[in-house]
Amino acid sequence: MTTFDFFQVVLYLAVLLVLIKPVGSYMALAFSETPNRVTRFGGGVERLLYRIAGVRADEQMGWRRYAIAMLLFNMVGMVVVYVLQRAQQWLPLNPQHFAAVTPDSAINTAISFITNTNWQGYGGENTMSYLTQMLGLAVQNFLSAATGIAVLLAVVRGFTRRSANSVGNFWVDMTRSTLYVLMPFSLLMSLLLVSQGVVQNFSAYVDVPVAQVTSMTETVKDAAGNPLKDAAGHDVTHESKVTTQTLPMGPAASQIAIKQLGTNGGGFFNTNSAHPYENPTPFSNFLEMLAIFLIPGGLCYTFGSMVGDRRQGWAILATMLLIFIPLAYCAIGAEQAGNPAMHGLAVDQHASALQAGGNMEGKETRFGIAASGLFATITTAASCGAVNAMHDSMTPLGGLVPMWLIQLGEVVFGGVGSGLYGMLAFAVVAVFIAGLMVGRTPEYLGKKIEAHEMKMASLAVLVPCALVVICTAIAVMTPAGVAGVSNPGAHGFSQMLYAVSSASNNNGSAFGGLSANTPFWNVLLSVCMYLSRYLLMIAMLAMAGSLAAKRHVPASAGTLPTHTPLFITLLACVVIVVGALTFLPALALGPIAEFLMSVR
Repeated sequence: MTTFDFFQVVLYLAVLLVLIKPVGSYMALAFSETPNRVTRFGGGVERLLYRIAGVRADEQMGWRRYAIAMLLFNMVGMVVVYVLQRAQQWLPLNPQHFAAVTPDSAINTAISFITNTNWQGYGGENTMSYLTQMLGLAVQNFLSAATGIAVLLAVVRGFTRRSANSVGNFWVDMTRSTLYVLMPFSLLMSLLLVSQGVVQNFSAYVDVPVAQVTSMTETVKDAAGNPLKDAAGHDVTHESKVTTQTLPMGPAASQIAIKQLGTNGGGFFNTNSAHPYENPTPFSNFLEMLAIFLIPGGLCYTFGSMVGDRRQGWAILATMLLIFIPLAYCAIGAEQAGNPAMHGLAVDQHASALQAGGNMEGKETRFGIAASGLFATITTAASCGAVNAMHDSMTPLGGLVPMWLIQLGEVVFGGVGSGLYGMLAFAVVAVFIAGLMVGRTPEYLGKKIEAHEMKMASLAVLVPCALVVICTAIAVMTPAGVAGVSNPGAHGFSQMLYAVSSASNNNGSAFGGLSANTPFWNVLLSVCMYLSRYLLMIAMLAMAGSLAAKRHVPASAGTLPTHTPLFITLLACVVIVVGALTFLPALALGPIAEFLMSVR
C-alpha cells in the first residue's frame, strides 16, 4: 500500500467527519415534532401536499397501521414501475425505441427499486427509455430511501416515547424525508456532477466517427437470426470495418445524484459509476463516494439528537468506523499487492513513477487502485450498489472484503435509514448479552429489553443470513443457477454467493461475471430482495411499537453505559461474530479457497 493510497483514505474520512455534524443537525430539525426554522421554511409546500393527498399530519399511527401504510405504498410503486417497463414502447421519451422489458426482468427490476436494492439484471442504456428511467427508477430511488428513513424514525420514537401506543405518521415521515433531505441534497449533487461532465439531456444517442478505424469479425446469420454454416459445419463469418461509435445520452446526472445519496446504486448506464458519463473525473468519484456515506453517517448524529444524548449517536458511528476502516485498508492493500499468481512471473507489480503497480485488472485508469478499492468498500459497507470497478476482477482477498461487508448485514453505515435501524437491532442483541453476563434485565436508552424485543431483533439479524445461505444452496444445486456462472470452481461459487448476498441484504452491487438476467436468477433474487427488506422492516416496527408502550427506566448503578469504548467494542464484536460464524464456511469455499490456490 502506497503513501498516496493511505492519504486518499484519510482525506475521505476527514471530509466525511467534518460534514456529519451539520448534516445530522439539519436532519434532526427536519424530523423534529416541534416547529423550527427548517419546517417553517417548507411548511407551505408540506401542508399543500397533505391537503392534496388527504393526509392529516397530526394523526398518529400504531406500528401495525404504520407497517400496512408502508407496505401498500411500496406495493403501488412496484406496480407502477412494472407497468412502465412493460409499456415503454408505446410511451413518450423513448428516442431509441426500446421494446418492452421481459416479464421476469421487469418484476425483478420493480422489486429491486422499491426495496432500495437496485440490483440490475438489465443494461440501462440498452433497455430502459428515458421515461422509465425518470418516472420509474429515479422516483423509486427517492421513495425507497425515504421509506428507510421513515422506518428509522419510527424505531427512534419507540425509544423516546413514554407509554405511547403510536410510532408516528408514515405519510409525514415520507414527505419530510423527501422534501427536506433527499430533494435539496440531490439538486445540489446533480449540479456538482454536471459541472464535472456528467450528461443531463433528452437527446437521442449520437453516432460519431472513431479516432482509429478498426475491423471486427461477425457471424453471418439468416433471416431467423440463426448462424449460417459452411460445408464443413463452421460458422460463416465476414470482416467489417468499425468507423463509428454510438454515444449514449440521457438525463443521467439527476438520477446519479439520488443513486448515491439514497444508497440506491442502480446506474443510469450499465457499467454504473465506471462509465465516463456517470463518473468522469477523480473529483466526481470523490463526490460520489462522499454522497454514499453522507446521510447514513449524518443519521447517527440525528439519532443521538433525537434520543437526547448525542454520545449514543457518536458511539454508533464509532462502531461503524471501527469495522469499516481496517476492512477498507485490507481491500486496498490486497489490490495494491497485486495478483499472487503472477509473483513467480516476470511481471512488475510494484508501484513506481511509471505505473500504478498492483492489480489494475477491471479498474479505470482515471481512478486507480486506491479510489477503486475505497469505492468498493464504501458501496458494500453502505447498502449501495454503485460500482466504479469490476469486483469480479479483484484479487481473492480484495473481493472477499466487499462480499463480507455485505454479509455483515449492511449495518456498517448501511442503507439510508435501514443501516442505522439494523445496527440498533445489533445494539439490542449486544445489551442483552451484556445483561446476561451480569444477571440483570438489559436496558437500552431507558427501555427494558425483554423477550419480545429480543425476538424481533433476532429476526432482523437472522433473516438476511438465512436467505443468503438457503438461496445460495438452491442456486448451487440447480442447473439453471450454475448455468449463469462464467468461471468454474471457487471463483464461480463466489459469483453466486455474492449475487445472493447482495440481493438478500438489499445492497445491489454485482460481483460481475454472472449471467443473472435469466428467469431463474430474476425470480430467486426477487424473493431475496422482497423478504429481506420487508420482514426486517416489520420486525423493527414491531419492536418500536413494543418499546413505545413501555415506561422509561431511570439509569442506575446496574445500567450498562452504551456510549463508552467498552460498549463500542462489544457491539462491533457482536456484528463481526454473527457475520463470521454464519458465512465463514461459505467464504472458505469461495474467495479463501481461491486465495490459497493462487499462492500454493
